[in-house]
Amino acid sequence: MTSPSALSTLPPAGTPDPGKYIYCIIDSDVPELFGPIGVGGQGSEVRTIGLDGVGAVVSDSPVKKYRQDRENMLAHERAIETVMKTHTVLPAAFSTIADDEMMVTRILTREHDRFVNLLAGIKGKTEVGLKAIFEESVVCEQIVAKYGPIRELKAKIAHLPPQRSYYQRIEIGRMVESALKQERESIREEIISALTPLAVDVVTNLAWNDRMILNGAFLLEQQRTGDFDQQVEQLSARHGDKIRFRLVGSVPPFNFVNLAIDTRDYRNVPA
Repeated sequence: MTSPSALSTLPPAGTPDPGKYIYCIIDSDVPELFGPIGVGGQGSEVRTIGLDGVGAVVSDSPVKKYRQDRENMLAHERAIETVMKTHTVLPAAFSTIADDEMMVTRILTREHDRFVNLLAGIKGKTEVGLKAIFEESVVCEQIVAKYGPIRELKAKIAHLPPQRSYYQRIEIGRMVESALKQERESIREEIISALTPLAVDVVTNLAWNDRMILNGAFLLEQQRTGDFDQQVEQLSARHGDKIRFRLVGSVPPFNFVNLAIDTRDYRNVPA
């Protein structure tokens, strides 16, 4: 049953109720304002619509599909990051827009138990991102030193003019590329093996280029973040200048929860 204080105030009678851009679901039904930080650059207030212990964080918006450009994506993410400072959050997919406030209430009503279970599963946890990238000049130098056939062929043609060593140089490039792939896969497994025991869950995303060893996301219990940071520091010290580690901590759990709410399912449906 809905508590009287759970729902935010509806517009006065006769006033059109604009669409509601949904940023995330939170573990509170208490009305709250988060500032004029809404998507669209119009300074729309981000606030909650609550129901029986859960809430949707929304801002007024036209019912339309927003472009996935940098400005809109950052506004979406920053709003969720702001809310995450004080709440457990379930991020909604970008550009999820309900027709009006009553539709948000219908979503909260129908999905209430699922939201409660998901919130319980993510409570007390945080996502950290880790990228490991080869420093190209350093790793190539080390590969030449480590792999005998590459080193020997390079030495063999060192004093030959380019026109007489064209095919050998192509072969060296191929050998270096193959060795780089071996190094990348071996170190990637080393990193994942070292960090996975500290995580609740792990997601590996696509690498941006051949120099990227790992583009990973780790879901951690908040009390394990220090241990995780320490392990990353040890990995970094072990590999020295060869690898650059970039750690981004305490971000919304986009890689582990991304609610896809099809608002068409909630049109003309009683709450």
